Amino acid sequence: MSGTTASAVVLVPAPRSSVDGEAVSVLPALYVPEASQWLSSSAGRVAGDGYSWMQAVHWVAGSELYKPRRYRSHGPRTFGLTTVRVAQELAQLFPCRPGIEYLVRRTGLSERSVQNHLQILREAGLLAWIVKGTRVSGGPAQASEFARMIPVEFDAALGIRTVQRDETAPAYTRAVTGIAEAGRKLMAKLGKQAARKVRRPRPKTASKVSAKALPTGVPKGASGVTETSVSEGSRCTPIGGSCSTSSSAADTYLPSESKLASGQRRSSSRRKSKAKAGGRKTGRQKLNRIGRRYQIAQELTQQVEWLRGCSVPRIAWVAQNVADAGWTVTEVLAWLHLRGTAEKVHRGSGLLAVLLANAENVLDTPAKRADAIARWHGAQEAQRRHDIERVRAERERYEGDWQNPESRTVRNEVDGAIAQLKNFSRPVVQALPSDTSGPGAASYEVGDSEFEDMRAAALAELKVGVTSLITDTIHGCGYYEALHVYGDELMNRARRIDQIRRSSLTTLTFDA
Repeated sequence: MSGTTASAVVLVPAPRSSVDGEAVSVLPALYVPEASQWLSSSAGRVAGDGYSWMQAVHWVAGSELYKPRRYRSHGPRTFGLTTVRVAQELAQLFPCRPGIEYLVRRTGLSERSVQNHLQILREAGLLAWIVKGTRVSGGPAQASEFARMIPVEFDAALGIRTVQRDETAPAYTRAVTGIAEAGRKLMAKLGKQAARKVRRPRPKTASKVSAKALPTGVPKGASGVTETSVSEGSRCTPIGGSCSTSSSAADTYLPSESKLASGQRRSSSRRKSKAKAGGRKTGRQKLNRIGRRYQIAQELTQQVEWLRGCSVPRIAWVAQNVADAGWTVTEVLAWLHLRGTAEKVHRGSGLLAVLLANAENVLDTPAKRADAIARWHGAQEAQRRHDIERVRAERERYEGDWQNPESRTVRNEVDGAIAQLKNFSRPVVQALPSDTSGPGAASYEVGDSEFEDMRAAALAELKVGVTSLITDTIHGCGYYEALHVYGDELMNRARRIDQIRRSSLTTLTFDA
């Protein structure tokens, strides 16, 4: 038995007898052919969660019921710990749709090894295809989606009782109702194994006798001293010697007690190695003078518009005086605001050198630098309020009511245009009688045939966004006369179009 299989047997005990008293050792070997590796044709049941599925995985690994077919010429020969490690990654995926590259990155295995272990899980009845991945020419590869299955042999071995609650549902949806007393202890052990994570085993190197452990006066390679690995059993001489528990060397060398550990819970050598941690101090280190220069330079190139794209080492050299004086990037920005900037910057590092000249001597105390920051923030708030007022004034100017222009020439042109609109030839509208209860009042109600042509012409203009006919009628005859002619619907529509047209936030487009 290999080392991997042996460790798996130790981790997961062999299956026990079922509830019916039949010995588990007579269970048939686990193997699912390729035609039955789909969810629709699987004989097992779907696992409710990853934890219960890992219990079945550890049982299969310890029972050794799975045996690969003889025709396989390569790949793993047993259901070992590597397969369990791949199953652990699958148990954490919801839905179970892993990519080969993802499993390679998570497990450290090769692509072929991952495919082989997925095949083992399918052949053992622990996985079933829902969707099989494909590779489309010219498109991305589609990953396979699996269903985590629990084999029938697992339920029979532990005496797990299941029931099909919905007769119309598939057989793989049956639910667990109980477990036999004989299988509870084994289920508890499998639960402990499922809760622990199996990690990659480290390779064991042959133990060698150190040259420092040799007694004084015994040269390297002397007779009686061999460098070989020693098993847990009896010690054997590599060449031509017999097995014995005593060494063939003349004298046995034991180190003095002064060279051993101090006997405390943690020895001094361990504390020393832990403090160094590989020669580097753990935790975040404090920046030195050069580090502070580069830190301020990096932040300046990100926050100052005319310094973007400049070399960070050059900016660090320019700002070395303020950085060494303990300035922060906020204090540097406040000083640049007090000095002011040019409208057009040809070289940012040169302008920064001019602006930062003698800055550490002017603002030589933290109080002065704090006052500069306060003034800078006050200027920013004032600029923000000015921008809000400017935007509000522009919006009121473009979206408010029309006002007479200040220029006399422009006012004369506007008055002339209004006069032309009033004199524009339109159908003469008869004056309506003041008494609407008289005999002629019915002929002037909205909907009369004499105004149908005007309403049709106004409606045609409104469809293309033109309100000149209704507007001219209002200016020439008055609002109420236009209301009698065109009605409430056309008047409201014309008013909405005029309001939208005056807004600077909208643009009207009409189809022909």
